[in-house]
Formats: sequence, C-alpha cells, structure tokens
Amino acid sequence: KEWLSKGHGEYREIPSERDFFQEVKESKNVVCHFYRDTTFRCQILDKHLTVLAKKHVETKFLKLNAEKSPFLCERLRIKVIPTLALVKDGKTQDYVVGFTDLGNTDDFTTETLEWRLGCAGVINYR
Repeated sequence: KEWLSKGHGEYREIPSERDFFQEVKESKNVVCHFYRDTTFRCQILDKHLTVLAKKHVETKFLKLNAEKSPFLCERLRIKVIPTLALVKDGKTQDYVVGFTDLGNTDDFTTETLEWRLGCAGVINYR
C-alpha cells in the first residue's frame, strides 16, 4: 500500500527535471525512461515498461522527455535515446542504453528487459 501511495504499480510520465529528484528521493528503486516523442524505439520500451510496472510494484517506473530535461541528460551523460536510468537509493547505478543489452533487436521480449533490470538489482527478479 505504501508503494502504491508513492506512485508504484503504474508507468507514468513526470513533467519536469525537478519532479525526477523528488520521485527518486521517495523510492528505493526507480526505472526512468528518457525518451523522445519522435523515436519509434521509445514506444517499444513504453509497451514493456507498462507491463513491468504492474508486475513489479517494488519499483517505481517513470518516463521523462529528454528534450525537456537537458540538465539531467547532461548530468547523467545520456546521449542515446531511449535510455533507462536505473536508480537505487537515490543514486543512478546503471543504464540500459538503446537495445544493445536486449539482444540488439526491436522485438525483444518483456522477459528479456525484466531479466536485464533484475541483473541491475532494481527489480526483484527470480
């Protein structure tokens, strides 16, 4: 219940960089998708992240428009879209950059992404 009250269990967009800092402060595990509206692969990731957010309520799943967050992209050294920033205890621990870790294909499975997030320890994956 506490997780759900903090926005876990759903995949949602946050409006600004300032919101990012607030969101990661209040949750132990956060997956943040830096996306761009015009990038087709971001829509592919959205589909998988929507499924995983419902399944892994222990983790907060967010998305942030990279074009509206230049400071954060610079600070986190995000150069490739899509990029997932994997945050534990308020610190960015790992990144999933593009689809390289996911088999370098557009039709990777949700389970492949789940496994990758599990490797980073940002979700409870068995």
